[in-house]
Order: sequence, then structure tokens, then C-alpha cells
Amino acid sequence: MDIGREYVQCAISNFEATKKQGERVLSQLSYEQIEWSSHEETNSIAIIIKHLHGNMRSRWTDFLTSDGEKINRNRDAEFEGGYSSKEEVLAAWNEGWEYVFKTMNVLTPEHLIQTVYIRGEAHTVIQAIERQISHYALHIGQMIYIGKMLKENEWECLSIPRGKSNFHLEKKRST
Repeated sequence: MDIGREYVQCAISNFEATKKQGERVLSQLSYEQIEWSSHEETNSIAIIIKHLHGNMRSRWTDFLTSDGEKINRNRDAEFEGGYSSKEEVLAAWNEGWEYVFKTMNVLTPEHLIQTVYIRGEAHTVIQAIERQISHYALHIGQMIYIGKMLKENEWECLSIPRGKSNFHLEKKRST
């Protein structure tokens, strides 16, 4: 087994799982709910996606050869405005993830110990990937929380529902 190849595949799987969780949130919400925020200092799901899109484009474009904080990125603008439709939100979501997977799918084990830079700070490729896995999971968690608040009892649980742990465990053991 090649540990480098295994790591790349594991990281891709983590990104895929994170993306799927976000998509399960988005599938339950209307455009109005995606644009909702509790007050002006909190982010709507649309703003979170706008930020993720900007981050993904910046970090994963020329990942191995240029600083992950591109000079043409306007991070502050990612937290202003929104989208005109749910379709536009989904297009930005999908485009952002395309940047991630396009790069991840060409990484080799030899790349993993190379140095890349984010805001001038040196990282191994592994460190940079782990940083992004953590960052994206944090924001997907925010999306889940907002979705649960908005949907209340209509929320379709994305993991094991409360009170169903033993049922889930027994079901897993019997298969």
C-alpha cells in the first residue's frame, strides 16, 4: 500500500462527504431560506457559499505553483450581497467544488511533501489540504445549523436522529 496515494484518496473522500452534506442541506431549503440571516452581522447560507466559492477558487487554482491567497481575490466582498436565485447559488457551489476536485484528482504522493503558500505562510501540501478540509467542514456545519433552525420539526436529519442510536447500531450489526 502506498500511504501517499491512500492519503490523497482519503482526502478526496472527505471532501466528497463534506460536499454531500452541504447538498443535503441545500436540497431541503428554499431560495428565501438560503438567503436568510438572523441579523446583519451573521451570514446567510448564500453568503457562506459565496465565501466558500471565493476560497476554493483562490486556494485550488494553481495550487502547487502560486500563493493560495490570490491577489485578485476580494475576500471582504464574499460577505456582501448574495445571489438572485437558488440556481445561481447551486452554480457557485458546484463551480467551487470543481476547483477542489480538479486539483485533488491530479495530486500524486510526491506532491504531498512539497511546500505551498497561503497568505505567504509555508505549508506542506498535506497541511494545506487538512486546512481546507477543516475550513469547509466548519462552514458546512454552520449551514446545517441554520437549516435546522429554519426547518425546525420538518428538518430531515443528516446523520442518526435523536433517540435512534441503538436502532442504527443494531441495523448496522445485522447487515
